[in-house]
Amino acid sequence: MTMSLKPISPERAAELASRGAVLVDIRERDEHARERIPFARHQPLSQMGRSEAVPADADVVIFHCRSGARTRANEARLASTNPGCEAYLLDGGLEAWKKAGLPTAFDRRQPIEIMRQVQIAAGSMVVMGAALGAFVSPHFYALSAFVGLGLVFAGITGTCGLAKILGWMPWNRRAAASPSAAN
Repeated sequence: MTMSLKPISPERAAELASRGAVLVDIRERDEHARERIPFARHQPLSQMGRSEAVPADADVVIFHCRSGARTRANEARLASTNPGCEAYLLDGGLEAWKKAGLPTAFDRRQPIEIMRQVQIAAGSMVVMGAALGAFVSPHFYALSAFVGLGLVFAGITGTCGLAKILGWMPWNRRAAASPSAAN
C-alpha cells in the first residue's frame, strides 16, 4: 500500500500549526537559510531518515518545499516517516504560503540558493560564449558548448560540478558557518 500526503491550503496549514501541528521544511540548508516559515522545523530531504524528521508524539505533520513539487515527488517517503500521525503536503509550498500573506523570515545576508547561482552562472557563460563567438572569434562558441555539456552531465548524473565550485565560494562558505543557516 502506497502512503500519500493529503494536500492542504496554506491558510488551513497555518490554522493547524497554531494548534500544535508540526510544519516541516524539506528544502536544503542553503534554501532554508535565505527564506523560511519562522516556526517550521527544518529537516532537509537529503537528511531524512538520518535523524528524526518529526517528534514521535506529533499528531499532525505538514511537509513543505518551495513550490510543492519536491514534496509531492517524495510523498510516499515523507508519509512513511511518522506512520501514526496525519500527514499533509502544503499545496504550493512556500510560494503559496507567501501569496496567502502568511509570515516568512527572510535573511538578505544569506546568499541565494546554489541552484539559482548555477542558473545565473551557466546562463551568463552561454550568452558570453555566443556573443564572443559572434563578435570576436568562432572559437568562443566552445564555451557555450562546454556549459551545455556540463548541464547535460549534471542532469544525467545528478552531480553538478558548477554547484560544487560555487559551494566553495567565500559567500557560500560564510553562509554555511552562520548560526541562522542552522535553524
